[in-house]
Amino acid sequence: MRTRFRAALMAGTAAVLGLALTACGGSDSGSGAQAQAPARTLTVSAAASLTSVYQQLGTEFQNANPGTTVKFNFGGSDALAQQVVQGAPADVLATASSKTMQTAVQAGKIQGEPVVYATNSLQIAVAPNNPKGITSLQDLTKPGVVSVVCAPAVPCGAAAQAAEKAANVILTPASEEQDVKGVLNRVQTGNADAGLVYVTDVKSTAGKVAGVSFPQASAQGAIQSYPIGVVTGSQNADLAQSWINFVRSQQGTAALQQAGFVTK
Repeated sequence: MRTRFRAALMAGTAAVLGLALTACGGSDSGSGAQAQAPARTLTVSAAASLTSVYQQLGTEFQNANPGTTVKFNFGGSDALAQQVVQGAPADVLATASSKTMQTAVQAGKIQGEPVVYATNSLQIAVAPNNPKGITSLQDLTKPGVVSVVCAPAVPCGAAAQAAEKAANVILTPASEEQDVKGVLNRVQTGNADAGLVYVTDVKSTAGKVAGVSFPQASAQGAIQSYPIGVVTGSQNADLAQSWINFVRSQQGTAALQQAGFVTK
């Protein structure tokens, strides 16, 4: 009797252990099947005028690529290109002019040829309801009108110079900002009556400033092209190319057009 009891007890213990091991094995298998994609960070250096639309696209890209975080470095295109040339960490460079992109290309810091995917044009940003009654570039030279522009090295500054030349106007701005957001901020805060920014920047304020169109905005050199490329040496070159493809996709194009860009 004792022998039978001992055998039954041992058999029962083995069965329980077997079930426990099976359960553990099943749990490991399940967790493996549900494992998340490895975390990756994509660093995008982009012109300040792309801030709003890129932040929107960044959220959409992250949703479509679980485990991916898009980190942005917004600023003046000239400064961003110089940062890339000097080895600052970046996977993608997106500037607001082909000239500034060439700084990185000529230094061998862009893989292949950058792609132009959009253009942008200038408007005169003024306070809502345009209290100074500004309707042209010439009006920015009137006594009592405080205007601001981008520095000449920045794409929006180069565009402003081209527009001034076409209008035969010489502006005397109160300041020359390092990126277009600096100009926009001066107008929004009331520190300037007017500033030369892009159409997209005016639109991004949702009515906090008004935009005045002028014919010289379409003059040669005033319309700026937006190129984008993968930075040489990127540890996430495949992800960087995926971002570029996404920006140029139907979804990306729709967002750019809604923001006021003209897409290619």
